[in-house]
Amino acid sequence: MTNNFGPLSGLKVLDIGTTIAGPMTATFLAEFGAEVIKIEHPEKGDDLRSWPPMKNDTSLWWKMTARNKKLITLNLKKEEGQSIFKEMIKDTDVVIENFRPGTLEKWNLGYDVLSKINPGLVLLRISGYGQDGPYSKKPGYGTIAEGISGIPSFTGFPDSPPTLSSFPLADVVTSLFGTSSIMYAIYNKEHKGNGLGEVIDLSLYEAMFRLVDPLVIGYDQLGVVKTRNGNRMEEAAPRNTYQTIDDYWVTISASSDATFKRLSIAIEKPELIYDERFVKNPERVKNVEQLDTIIENWISKRKLDDIMDVFDYHGVVAGPINDIKMIFENEHFKFRENIITVMDNTIGKAKVQNVVPKFSRAPGKVSHLGLEKGANNKDVFCTDLGISEEKYKYLIKNKII
Repeated sequence: MTNNFGPLSGLKVLDIGTTIAGPMTATFLAEFGAEVIKIEHPEKGDDLRSWPPMKNDTSLWWKMTARNKKLITLNLKKEEGQSIFKEMIKDTDVVIENFRPGTLEKWNLGYDVLSKINPGLVLLRISGYGQDGPYSKKPGYGTIAEGISGIPSFTGFPDSPPTLSSFPLADVVTSLFGTSSIMYAIYNKEHKGNGLGEVIDLSLYEAMFRLVDPLVIGYDQLGVVKTRNGNRMEEAAPRNTYQTIDDYWVTISASSDATFKRLSIAIEKPELIYDERFVKNPERVKNVEQLDTIIENWISKRKLDDIMDVFDYHGVVAGPINDIKMIFENEHFKFRENIITVMDNTIGKAKVQNVVPKFSRAPGKVSHLGLEKGANNKDVFCTDLGISEEKYKYLIKNKII
């Protein structure tokens, strides 16, 4: 049974990836109506099932990343499992994998094989370093990709070590690139490519590296090596975080002349607008220490709510740094329905992030959270593929499914 909601209703996707980058790409598609069938190893399952936090011996990471998907088990290392997979390929639009390069070929499931069965198939291949090149055969996780992308070299404070994000940033960023690249390929297939599919070679490090536009051209043209500068930016000022008297933090970005003018008036320092040290953004960057001290002195004497009342009144580009407790209580998050409640058969009622972005005509939705391993085996293998009950039992006994 296919989904009947969202702009991707009718799109069939096989998610054979593991952990985050590949599976999360499939999750984004499933949230907008694609029929996503998640394939796991019959015994091991996806490694993400063991990631904390856990409730009732169930990973809450898993509940999120596997939401909206049909779940089946299939051993792609065995010939019979490969034969079933090839049968499934016949009416599949997209396959998503994030194994080490060469793995599908080792299983006799390379694109040369699959495209003969289905010439319109789009295959997204996510890896640490890409499908070719000197590093291609190396194992690659998001943490390592984040490091080699160069981003941690300028993330953190000058007197501290390079700072990695405390969640799998590279995997999530790559999944967004993966989602968009699939849509590009589908559009090309249907409108320009004569119905032919595509192999998409997407690496974790390249997705991260693509985020930092000025890094390459700045070094090439001017020899600029970006360094750690705390919460400031070398390109704009003021831009920082400031602690309130009640121990909250406020972030401010006021690099344009108009936003700086509003900030100056809000903190009762209108004379800053005409101060030669701060009159334009390049001057503000040069004199950021003095400027930050002035802002800190004003903020450190006031409570967060009072500060935000003043800033909102004057239209200052600023906001609190929320922790998750603050987010749960935030009126804007509530109004926008950024957090919704979903019933789940293992963990009960659960609050989760809503689908992003909002569509006016064909919105996405969360139909269910991640299910138990093999929850849809019988539906997919027996109902969809027409495998007999006898063959189904044989496949289970022989650990094919």
